[in-house]
Amino acid sequence: MKKFRKVLDGLSSSSPGGVASPSCGSAAGTPTAHAPTPQDIHVQETLVSENFQICKTVRHGFPYQPTCLAFDPVQKILAIGSRTGGIRILGRPGVDCYSQHESGAAVLQLQFLINEGALVTACADDTLHLWNLRQRRPAILHSLKFNRERITFCHLPFQSKWLYVGTERGNTHIVNIESFVLSGYVIMWNKAIELATKAHPGPVVHLSDSPKDEGKLLIGFESGTVVQWDLRAKKVDFRIYYDEAIHSVSWHHEGKQFMCSHSDGSLTMWNLRNTARPIQITYPHGKILKDGRKESCKPILKVEYKTSRNSSEPYVIFSGGLSYDKSGGRRPTLTIMHGKAITVLEMDHPIVEFLVLCDTPYSNEVQDPYAVVVLLEKDFIVVDLTQSNFPIFENPYPMDIHESPVTCTAYFAECPPDIIPILYSIGAKQKKTGYSHKEWPVSGGTWTLGSQTYPEIIVTGHADGTVKFWDASAITLQMLYKLKTSKVFEKPKAGEGRAGELVEEDPYAVQMVSWCPHSRLFCVVGISAHVILYRFSKHDANTQIVSLEVRLQFDSEDVISPSEAENNPCFSDPSSHSPQPPGSPGSGTQDSLPCLKVKSRPVRMPPGYQAEMVVQLQWVDGEPPQQITSLDINSAYGLLAFGNCNGLTVVDFLQKTILMCMGTLDLYGAADPYQRLTRSPRKNRQSTSGLTELSDNQVSMDMEKSKSPTSVPYPSSLHYDPRSMPEPVASLRASHCSPVFYLLDNVKGPGRKLSLPTDLKTDLDHVNGHCTSPTSQPCSVGKPRITGVSEGPRLTRRGPGRPPFRKAQSAACMEISLPVSSHTEGGHASRRAMLQQLHGVSMYSHDEHHTTSYNWSERESRENSFSRSRSSSVSSIDRDTKESVTTLQFGESYGRKGDALPTACLWVGTSLGVVLLLPISIPTEEEERMEEPITMGPSGTVLMLKGSVLRFAFLDCGGALIQSPYEVWRDPNGPEDPDRPRRRKLINFSPSSSQEACGDGHLAVVCSEKQAKVILMPTQAVLFTHNITESSFLLRADVVSVCNSVCLACFCANGHIMTLSLPSLRPLMDINYLPLTDLRIARTFVFTNGGQALYLSSPTEIQRLTYSQEMTDNLQDMLGELFTPIETPEAQNKGFLKGFFGGNAQTFDREELFGEAAAGKASRSLAQHIPGPMGLENMKAAAGGVVGDLARARIALDQRGERLGELEERTALMMNSAETFSTHAHQVMLKHKDKKWYQL
Repeated sequence: MKKFRKVLDGLSSSSPGGVASPSCGSAAGTPTAHAPTPQDIHVQETLVSENFQICKTVRHGFPYQPTCLAFDPVQKILAIGSRTGGIRILGRPGVDCYSQHESGAAVLQLQFLINEGALVTACADDTLHLWNLRQRRPAILHSLKFNRERITFCHLPFQSKWLYVGTERGNTHIVNIESFVLSGYVIMWNKAIELATKAHPGPVVHLSDSPKDEGKLLIGFESGTVVQWDLRAKKVDFRIYYDEAIHSVSWHHEGKQFMCSHSDGSLTMWNLRNTARPIQITYPHGKILKDGRKESCKPILKVEYKTSRNSSEPYVIFSGGLSYDKSGGRRPTLTIMHGKAITVLEMDHPIVEFLVLCDTPYSNEVQDPYAVVVLLEKDFIVVDLTQSNFPIFENPYPMDIHESPVTCTAYFAECPPDIIPILYSIGAKQKKTGYSHKEWPVSGGTWTLGSQTYPEIIVTGHADGTVKFWDASAITLQMLYKLKTSKVFEKPKAGEGRAGELVEEDPYAVQMVSWCPHSRLFCVVGISAHVILYRFSKHDANTQIVSLEVRLQFDSEDVISPSEAENNPCFSDPSSHSPQPPGSPGSGTQDSLPCLKVKSRPVRMPPGYQAEMVVQLQWVDGEPPQQITSLDINSAYGLLAFGNCNGLTVVDFLQKTILMCMGTLDLYGAADPYQRLTRSPRKNRQSTSGLTELSDNQVSMDMEKSKSPTSVPYPSSLHYDPRSMPEPVASLRASHCSPVFYLLDNVKGPGRKLSLPTDLKTDLDHVNGHCTSPTSQPCSVGKPRITGVSEGPRLTRRGPGRPPFRKAQSAACMEISLPVSSHTEGGHASRRAMLQQLHGVSMYSHDEHHTTSYNWSERESRENSFSRSRSSSVSSIDRDTKESVTTLQFGESYGRKGDALPTACLWVGTSLGVVLLLPISIPTEEEERMEEPITMGPSGTVLMLKGSVLRFAFLDCGGALIQSPYEVWRDPNGPEDPDRPRRRKLINFSPSSSQEACGDGHLAVVCSEKQAKVILMPTQAVLFTHNITESSFLLRADVVSVCNSVCLACFCANGHIMTLSLPSLRPLMDINYLPLTDLRIARTFVFTNGGQALYLSSPTEIQRLTYSQEMTDNLQDMLGELFTPIETPEAQNKGFLKGFFGGNAQTFDREELFGEAAAGKASRSLAQHIPGPMGLENMKAAAGGVVGDLARARIALDQRGERLGELEERTALMMNSAETFSTHAHQVMLKHKDKKWYQL
């Protein structure tokens, strides 16, 4: 632990991470009498590098792109393989494990070693892997790589150590599971078929041993040939030839007959007594037509043939087989045939695989099926076979995260303890009914609630406007509550102008959320430029939703040019930023209208989150509003703030009025650090009903007109050294670095028609030589509806019926994998292109003279770089992009340098790295607060950072995090007590409340996508500065509490996760976590307290991770056990008569047949054995902690029991031998007892 001290008199920092900053103009003021000076700040930091370690904890959701399924009937655990090489192992709730093959090859098949705690995987790279499940994090013990043949099917008999492997060439190999080496015993395809057969039988599609005799192996070839191979005699017992291709084979438990499914939708039954022809051929879904022909049916991909004790009729369960005529409009089906009853279950998604769960692991016993596990492409269900209506079980796993594509995420740790039970009680009423009443059948493993648990909640926003609250405590995930934001609006009716096109769009998609767990206020931002405020209530209500409409459309003259007085940026004339007088009414048909219509009638709202107010941005001049890029809400102040690329809006949600509506430049007042160039007067525009056409000549001419100097250094008074900034200021500052801001590189093309996002309107106005004027009108306090005055005629860039938004770009469907590089040529594959993809914006590349449209349907073939382009060919259109409000934060602070006491403030960060403070004057009395107006306005304070501002946080002078003030929750619909009037109870965390030694004042932590600064308030002195990255940029930054202290956690676009100490900004951790990051991760990555983070690892899965060493150490105790010692059930005794007549299965010694002594060694070139990265010895050492010791003790106990059992068997053999010898000796003695010596 060190004491860090920082002064601003040119001295270097005492901490290795701090960067000394010279005395600056913005900190030149004299501190107030009670304000601390930099010399007074003494913070004892406790965090060190040893406190941090990156580790994945658990993955939630449905396995992405599943391929196969396996079930252990004794351990009752289930495994799912995926196309990306992942394995998901599920047991009882809490037992959920994810493992990944390093190769990333698709998993073709899974085989449990039943009740052995091991799993065999066959991958698409022709490699077999043996996984050890006797530990909480499975690991590979052995691998076997086939070099000359492709693996197509595997089969492992129960209680056998020999694995049968079928290949594409039609051969069958045998692998020893213990040593993972090939046996010399091989069944060649040309030995299995008749010599007279000229055609190759095709790949092996089925392998199974006969339930009647384990020495008989049934081999199914794709062409329709089925062979039973006698393993002892090494010859064929019988061959079956069928005209249709075989997809699967299933035995009757007695081993006398089996069933095959075929590609023509038929099922054939074969009896071993007569294999010349099938005893039965059925087309379950095919009818005979009038002309005598059968309907052509789809293939039956799999069939299961199971018997039951309770019924003489067997169960025949299969997938597919529908006739082509019927299947055109029908969904994928699973058919259950039981006797004459045929039940067809329609599925919402294609069936990948299904398994029938049975009580016994023995294939030669009555199976008694009780459930069917169905793995779909995007869902996972279990059907109860014990009830006649075949209900499904209620799934305890969070498999429906992707029910609607995820568009945003939020993560809240250390929530109030009462919030989860309340949300659960409300959400329980939303659950569906009709589920099976039986317990979930996948009940294996053990899991206990760890000691390091605290309330955690994950919030996900979705494309259909729903918001889901999840209980994420103790590394599990359970649905708590579901909120549908679309119920606030009227449903668009087809055929009514613009609304007719909205039906096929996602107008309610959630862009961001803001939640205060203490006050239970919840705010949702939608893609249609709307903000919905919700309050929580335990009672239902019938209320009117307040609707406010805001006209926020500012065309700022924001071209940056050299300041005439660099040493004294006395800031441009504020009149150049003020709104111009309004013109004539606009010609757009959608002017002064929002994108959606709020319900005007009183709405009945059930208990839970109830909508109180909706704020919508209006269309202006036929242009839809720009999407909202920042949001913050404060329950204590009663204020809501949001901003976009046009400006900032502040709403008083207690008085239901618009408090402020200003353009970004108007927020500067007289403190604008840039000199803005005025544009040429607006030219007459020709209104068109279609899309804008841009010609080469027009574009090039207008680009020449709009050029401005590009090598402008920052004013020295704002502490930017020109030598440290090799890039032009315009390309740095106006490139809009925020991940929530849209960019356009360059536009060029011979007469191309461009359909552009609305947020690029101003940029094209400038390209076309049109000077746009601001349209902002001062908002009067207390008016709930802001209509403003229309401008002059403007070009309508969209048809009158064109929707104002594209289909919601879900964070889940972003598949573009972006390799990180530091530089790119030409500037077209730049960081701006990534930001365009992040929001679905088409990118038009001028440098390459072609148009590249990023279409999500072709996303897998698209690649781009996250790094910023250093090209010098950035045109003036790049420098004309608007300045966006990228982050907002309410809090108690000092709005001006001379302030002696903290007041309510709004901190505003922009895409140009500018930080503005807006002091707020709020009446203190509750009665005055509801009636008196609130005053706020720019204070003239300007702070500068490199890159777009991402995050604000406040620390007291002791280094502790200052929470935002909040109002204690009270039920708005609760019963009134006339004796005790309801009053607001506010909790205020003032900077002066937790410190006495150093007087008033606090530290402000400001982080941009390039650097972080710690500022002393109210003097505004920069104490510490740290340049986080030069070649990349930050996507996410959060100030979080870890190990009873605070730090700054950052996620970089190049995949690095970094932590910095506070307030010294000393680097503590920098780990390359994701070498290749993509847009989905970039949009959904979020940090939270306790050293945890999460992101959407696939369109259907949430990956949680920890960056805390303490949680990494305790992770073993938090995970569930996959393997529990269970005694293998004994085989049923079938009685003397049944055994006498050959009913029992014949056993044989596989070791005797397949061992090296009998079969010899396999060819070394055929397969290569690869020891696992963690062998048995390393595996034992890796399982650390008490759990590892218990596991090792249990394994040792099992081994000791096995040895004692062997010793007992040997002792019994010796006793039997002694008794036999004694008997023989006694008989000899009796025989010769009475004989004379001469008779012997």
